[in-house]
Amino acid sequence: MKQITVLGATGSVGRRTLELCSSFPEDFAVAGLAARGSNVDLLTDLCEKHRPRAVAVLEPGAIDALAARLSAPKPELLSGPEGLVALARDGGADIVLSALVGAAGLLPTMAAIRAGCTVALANKETLVMAGRLMTAAARERNVPLLPVDSEHSAVFQCLAGHNRGDVHRVWLTASGGPFRDLPKAKLATVTVEDALKHPTWKMGAKITIDSATLMNKGLEIIEARWLFDLAPDQVQIVVHPQSIVHSMVEYIDGAVIAQLGVADMGVPILYALTYPERRPTPARSRSTSPTTTSSRASGSRARRSPKGARRPSS
Repeated sequence: MKQITVLGATGSVGRRTLELCSSFPEDFAVAGLAARGSNVDLLTDLCEKHRPRAVAVLEPGAIDALAARLSAPKPELLSGPEGLVALARDGGADIVLSALVGAAGLLPTMAAIRAGCTVALANKETLVMAGRLMTAAARERNVPLLPVDSEHSAVFQCLAGHNRGDVHRVWLTASGGPFRDLPKAKLATVTVEDALKHPTWKMGAKITIDSATLMNKGLEIIEARWLFDLAPDQVQIVVHPQSIVHSMVEYIDGAVIAQLGVADMGVPILYALTYPERRPTPARSRSTSPTTTSSRASGSRARRSPKGARRPSS
């Protein structure tokens, strides 16, 4: 059983990760939770459900409110930036999923790397700010940095089994956001509510706004540059409104390998948690996927399904 610490537990990626931990109770246990502390009620509910050994909140004033709400036995409670670092470094996790938004994720993610934990990375800002430092630390300690962003998870999968020196370029896909077909003259009239209506993905508010402005794609170029040791001009963007192809890798011989799937963050999250294995993901659109027959259907690991999910027929 893998012990998981979730940095950013109350955000969309953090909550989806905890849902997946609940779906595979024999595979995952929650070692620690961290959050900014702005939603104490939700964090309390998550603590009561998952019973982590330790919890950290970035806002020092939220720790007392959390302590008052928690029932016994209470986890170890930590606060402030140093509390997040201590949780990531000393929390006893096999995998630290880094999903805090913005600069808050940098120090605890680096602490997890230096502690030798596998890092499932959903916080692209850490690589934008300190990509050279973070990737160097990961190489030094032989720590895997497993991408959770759907595009970078797709690239990671397309690179598997291939020589990195044979890569010509990487294509990151973009839906174009809610304003892709909007005339330029009307952009001055759009509202925040309009920007939050992403056409294909269900995500947190910040990344949804960044996707509407396409700023998120700029950050993803930098993320890909550091994750995959690419030159900046080896990372290209292609608009793909359907969000079926999540990214592609073009090789020097002209071959292009693409990763396709449903628009559900549960897929790249679960792949990062189980890598190099796979599990049947309880994805939102799973019922629309074609039914397949596996020659390994009789194997216990191939047949493992999330709690409450129907296994594919054989």
